[in-house]
Amino acid sequence: MPWPSLAQADTPRSAADSSTLTVMFENDLFGDSDEQYTNGFQIGWMSKDLARFDDSKLPPWMTGLSDYLPFIDVPDSQHNIGLSLGQKMYTPRDTESRALVRDDRPYAGWLYGGLGFISKTESRLDAIEVQLGVVGPASLAEEAQELVHELRNLPVPQGWDNQLENEPGLALVYEHRNRLWHSANASGLGYDFITHAGGAAGNVFTYVNAGGELRAGWNLPADFGTSLISPGGDTNAPSAVNDPRLRNRQRFGIHGFAAASGRLVLRDIFLDGNTFTDSHDVDKELLVGDLLLGVSVTFWKAKLSYAQAFRSREFEGQDGSHKFGSLSLSITF
Repeated sequence: MPWPSLAQADTPRSAADSSTLTVMFENDLFGDSDEQYTNGFQIGWMSKDLARFDDSKLPPWMTGLSDYLPFIDVPDSQHNIGLSLGQKMYTPRDTESRALVRDDRPYAGWLYGGLGFISKTESRLDAIEVQLGVVGPASLAEEAQELVHELRNLPVPQGWDNQLENEPGLALVYEHRNRLWHSANASGLGYDFITHAGGAAGNVFTYVNAGGELRAGWNLPADFGTSLISPGGDTNAPSAVNDPRLRNRQRFGIHGFAAASGRLVLRDIFLDGNTFTDSHDVDKELLVGDLLLGVSVTFWKAKLSYAQAFRSREFEGQDGSHKFGSLSLSITF
């Protein structure tokens, strides 16, 4: 069911003419810990809507990839190009030891860039993303963590000499999102429910995933929800003119959300260790779940979101679940 139109007097800007820049920061200090998945940062850009991918100014070899996408000819859909750059870091629980902590996850970093092809309507989003990067000392995770800890006057982790070896990383990711139902009103109090499913293949991670997000509040943004740092396209970009960030009036909105997601993990280099050389590794859990509880505020052309994430055990012997916070800021222009 399409989202209703706004009153003519509001004269909203078209979502088709808007680009979105998103900055995301995740850290387990929000959860009073400093271990496991301990920090993540990503900056991403979503292009204006394109009738076809070859309308963009990307090199022909990039846009030529779009000819092989399964959703290229979905009726009434618009297309976007997404670019991202990010870094993630992982440490064991005991960061004071210089020796290898054999029964805990390896020290590891992941520095990457992503190129995404997104096709969307007001109720459906499909995205295929290619991520290229490097695991190991070249990811600069050790230097980044030491800098942050020194600036915050925190103890500096001592075991980075045991991190995974340098390895180039490649991942091909697919994500599908669907707004299954939502309230009839486009402004004021409202709710919606967005499902997602997809998977990834590569030497860094290989998995299949599925989940959903329930949102309720005032002036819901017409986007595809709030997610953790993950490949598969920017969910924060507006998809319809009734998004508060595109209006001339009633720009303020606030809503709460709850999301759950599960993954069947076939490959995780940050637990399985290096692909082509011997390295530290632990026995991973095949099924991993995430629960997110958070709030988002829209104002002017921006959307600010915070989520507390609760993640189930990722490997055998892990001391319980892990929690961390995720903060994101998107600006549509």
